[in-house]
Order: sequence, then structure tokens, then C-alpha cells
Amino acid sequence: MSIKGYLGIDIGSISTKAVVVDENNQILASEYLWTEGDPIGAVKRICKSLEKQLKKQDVTIEAVGTTGSARKLIGSITNAAVIKNEITAHAIGTTSIYPDARTIFEIGGQDSKIILIENGVVIDYAMNTLCAAGTGSFLKSQSQRLGIDVEKFGEVALKSKAPSNIAARCTVFAESDLVHKLQVGHKKEDIVAGLCRAVVTNYLNNIGKGKKIIAPIIFQGGVSKNIGVIDAFKKATGEEIHVDPNSHLMGALGIAILARKSQISKPFNFDIENIKFETSEQECQKCSNHCEIILVYKDGKLIDAWGNRCDRGAIKIED
Repeated sequence: MSIKGYLGIDIGSISTKAVVVDENNQILASEYLWTEGDPIGAVKRICKSLEKQLKKQDVTIEAVGTTGSARKLIGSITNAAVIKNEITAHAIGTTSIYPDARTIFEIGGQDSKIILIENGVVIDYAMNTLCAAGTGSFLKSQSQRLGIDVEKFGEVALKSKAPSNIAARCTVFAESDLVHKLQVGHKKEDIVAGLCRAVVTNYLNNIGKGKKIIAPIIFQGGVSKNIGVIDAFKKATGEEIHVDPNSHLMGALGIAILARKSQISKPFNFDIENIKFETSEQECQKCSNHCEIILVYKDGKLIDAWGNRCDRGAIKIED
């Protein structure tokens, strides 16, 4: 008997995550890869990987859910049943594993967010998408400057006994500070520990400013794999920081669960590699708004369009 599966895709500017869950929210397959500026290409690659993982299982994808910065585009090409923002998706994914969660710290490649939960419901949140300071891309650029693999950053940080003070409120200031510390002879492990601590300070003073942080605290996103940042969060909050092995997949997990709960049947076939998807833009001239309309084509046929702020800019999609 075929297993009913539900695909969740979290498509971001830096990375793309996807999971397939069964009717009990158990993960049957998962993948994480770089978006590389090509969200459609990333989804094609991720589907190929998931299909390979599920080859020995008789799984039928009943519905797809999409979240992340390119959720609308990917929702269109996958005929998604559910398209939701990252806040909702991360909260649902997290509480499916940690039902008592009160605070979610999330630090990704280019943005950060904090989500406050009470009785399983989001009561407040904040996001930072304006500055790279304190994100995964920030740590990666500094690791390259230091000649240390970013995956080993945490291990190096834990060797420090005297973390350097790094000003991480801005990437430019942080890099200047880092160079200065190197020039005056600070040890690399102290600088790395200082960078991890600066990421946490930046996060709590900006994203977490004015927020009542209550345990249990769940840390997720790519940066949650950095044990140096985890340690810095523990010291800054005085609380245990929970990091799930699938912490980087929580958004994808949440949107897969929402696709299951929607009870909307929109079967999906992983074999989209040979389908040609294209996008184009056009400026609507029908009113003073001059809306930028995004058009999505599948093998040359228009399948979706959005961006209009009034009905005059609506594009008719032929069945």
C-alpha cells in the first residue's frame, strides 16, 4: 500500500531546504542545498535528491507546501496546496517536536528572526533582513578572512579563554575590528570566540530588543550548527539552548505539516527536471501604481502571475 507523503519546501536566498513527511509527521526524506541565485534550479535539484532517497519506498506526494523568500514562485511551479510565511512555518515545525517551546531563535544565511510562542500560538516576532551582520553569511566571510573552515568555527571558539571584543553591529565595523585585533596579536581562537559572542550580542540587542525571552529556547537555522554561537547564547541568556538535529529543516517541516493539515489533494511528481520554467517581468500601465507584474511560464504556457495591486493589473490565466 502506498504511503501518503507531504512535501515541504523552504526556499531562501542562500539555501533551499525540503522534507517529505508521512501522515504522522515523520520525516521520510530531507535535503539541504545552496540556492545559488537560482530558486527554480535549486528545487529541481532538491526534487531529484528526494526522489532518489524515496526510491525504495512506495510514497505518493499528496500535496506540497512552500515557504521562504521565493515561496510564491516555487508554489507556482509545484502547484502547492499551501503557501505560507516563514514565521508560521518555523513555529509549526518547531512545536511539532518541542510542544512546550516558548522562544525560537533563528539565524539563517542572510536574515534572522525571533518568534515568541505561548500555548503553541505565535504571540510576537521580529525579523532582520536589512543587515548581514550576525548572520551565516557574515560568519562565513569572516572565516575566509581568518583561513578557518566555517564548519570548524565553533570548535575553535570553544578553545578560547579570553574572547576578543568584536563590534558586530555592522559588517564593516566588524571586519575593521577583526583586522585590528589580528594586527595587535590576538589569538585566532579568541577572535573566533569574539565573533560568535558578537553574533549573539547583535541578535539580542536588535532582533530580541524589548522581547521577553522565556525558556524553553529553541535555536535553529544554519548558524545553530555552530557550537560556539550556542555556547555564547547559553552564557548570554543563562538558559539551556535546545538544538534539534534537524534544526536547519524546521521551516520545511512546518510547511509540510501545514500541507498535510490542509487536506487539499494536489498530487506532485518529482520528475520536473525536464520541464522548462521561465519567469519574466512587465510593468502595468493601467494606472498610476505602475505595478511590477511577475509572470511564470511552464513549457511556454503562462501558469501564474502576481504583483498587481488592483484588478486592472490582473493577468488572466488560461486553463
